[in-house]
Amino acid sequence: MALSEVLLLKPVENLGAEGDQVKVRAGFARNYLLPQGIALPVNRANRKHIDALQKARALREAKELENAQGILGKIQGVSIVFAVKTGEGGKMFGAVTVADLLAKFAENGVELDRKQLHLPHGSVKGLGKHLAHIKLHSSITHDFEFEVVSENPIEGTSEPEPVKPEPAA
Repeated sequence: MALSEVLLLKPVENLGAEGDQVKVRAGFARNYLLPQGIALPVNRANRKHIDALQKARALREAKELENAQGILGKIQGVSIVFAVKTGEGGKMFGAVTVADLLAKFAENGVELDRKQLHLPHGSVKGLGKHLAHIKLHSSITHDFEFEVVSENPIEGTSEPEPVKPEPAA
């Protein structure tokens, strides 16, 4: 199996960030990375790019970290409550999804990407308090608590007992 050593010019998911020197299969480098302008073959002339790319990467990562900390401050000041329709016994109609949470965050002035927000079970199908995991940066994560309540009073599933007439005296 032939390997090629390349210098990444742009971040590639599951491979590396800009300025990284990585070994990949020759076909992947020849057919994808090099024609797309994502990487350069490693040789003496291209090694000069390494320092410039690593400086640009450090600046970008510092800016992303600062933005993530700012968003985290906004998130910590937000309280979200969903009022949902319920049937007998408090059973919800529908579910609260990531898209619903993103919309509520947007209403409160916090812009998040769908990839940054994770619900443990995909969606919430019950009343009560729930957690959402938010990953803002590789080093900044936050567990956000939100609540799902019924917009109408919850009625019991059992029928009310009939009123017994009092015996005559």
